[in-house]
Amino acid sequence: MSRILLLGGTGDALRIARTLPAGHTYSLAGLGRTPADLACAVRVGGFGGADGLARYLQDNGITLLVDATHPYAAQISANARAASRASGVPYWALLRPAWVPQAGDDWRAVDDWKGIADAVRGFRRPLFAMGREPIGHLDEIPADQFWTIRCLDPHSGNARARVIDARGPFSLEGERALFARDGFDVVISKNSGGSATEAKLQVARERSMPVIMVKRPALPQADRAFDDVPALIAALPL
Repeated sequence: MSRILLLGGTGDALRIARTLPAGHTYSLAGLGRTPADLACAVRVGGFGGADGLARYLQDNGITLLVDATHPYAAQISANARAASRASGVPYWALLRPAWVPQAGDDWRAVDDWKGIADAVRGFRRPLFAMGREPIGHLDEIPADQFWTIRCLDPHSGNARARVIDARGPFSLEGERALFARDGFDVVISKNSGGSATEAKLQVARERSMPVIMVKRPALPQADRAFDDVPALIAALPL
């Protein structure tokens, strides 16, 4: 009998979790909302690194580890690969295809927060659509800038920053209205891929607006990798 541990926290992972019957487990780091309508068990919290995850796999008779975490959750994925090797449990991964620039796009690739800080100089109304990381830098906002930060959970801004707590998918019409209302002149984004948050890129294209795009981290090789949710679901040994 198979016992699947699904590492999640994304919309794609939740789609997979909804197909898991009792006896399998959906694991969340503890950020965001915890689903209450799943047939499988839900586990919230960390494992204590790769060693802790390996022990969990062995102690709970897990036969398949599925990684459907965010493409930028590189440490979690590295721990999952290491735990898989230590425990002998196969490691599958959902590798969401990255967005690619289209005609009319002005993408400026950066590696990290320092790259973002350098690239955003000279702009006045940046939209940070990349999660909560900018909240840790509110005391660094230049005097000539006003930041809008969109992330999953509510946070306090300050006199020079507004935080929008919102979860995708975001419609094209909604994004157009937001950009027009707030007058953004640059977007900062991770290359998350998928359709849920892609509309902001189309609006930036329509408005000839630069996008500062944070490069994806390197991820470990999986025993089996999938680039779409239906294919992964169809392969699960349920």
